[in-house]
Amino acid sequence: MAVNKVGTIDDRVKVKTVLMSLSDKSGLDALARGLLRANPGILFLSTGGTFAALRALLGESAHAALRQVSEYTGQPEMQGGLVKTLDFKIYLGLLSETYNTAHTSDLERAGAAAIDMVVANLYPFEATVTRTGATLEDARANIDIGGPCMVRAAAKNFHRVAVLTDPSDYPVVVEELETQNGDLRLATRYRLAQKAFRLIARYDEGIAGYLESTQLADHRGIYAIRNGD
Repeated sequence: MAVNKVGTIDDRVKVKTVLMSLSDKSGLDALARGLLRANPGILFLSTGGTFAALRALLGESAHAALRQVSEYTGQPEMQGGLVKTLDFKIYLGLLSETYNTAHTSDLERAGAAAIDMVVANLYPFEATVTRTGATLEDARANIDIGGPCMVRAAAKNFHRVAVLTDPSDYPVVVEELETQNGDLRLATRYRLAQKAFRLIARYDEGIAGYLESTQLADHRGIYAIRNGD
């Protein structure tokens, strides 16, 4: 299969659909309200805890502006929240190039929206493993899967998608949206993509470093291990 390459892209992209999944909800209130000011018709897609937080802070606006990812995809979350955003419809929206007629046909066929922004942070792996008494199972449970996938997809498609992984960037992005009629510029999307890939690299390095620093024998007693026949 040929690698998909792009020749012409847009500088300014209007942010109309935002995918949010946050373990750290710092700054969420100001960001959500700022996005709504910049584009009153914006749609938020979000997962469990983030959905509840957005519904509470948006109030009456939530009915029109907010949809739960599970409702949007038609797939309920896996028990324990293990699978929430890993869905074809989500990644079609993240990776599609809206100037590619084949991609727009795919979006129409699937009833999917082109997602213009991802706001995400990752399970707190590093904070978990440095906590006194943390076990291997605590560490394993805090290895994020959907978050890094979502961030990588959005950052790869910086041609069209903005990815926010750091609350310190929220005010700058909101200011640009408000002064640019709800649009974000390519330079901003590229800078955010650089930051997102650096985050993912550090996150994976932290997981690898933790696992390499211990032996399975160091964690005896954590699991009841069954022996097969």
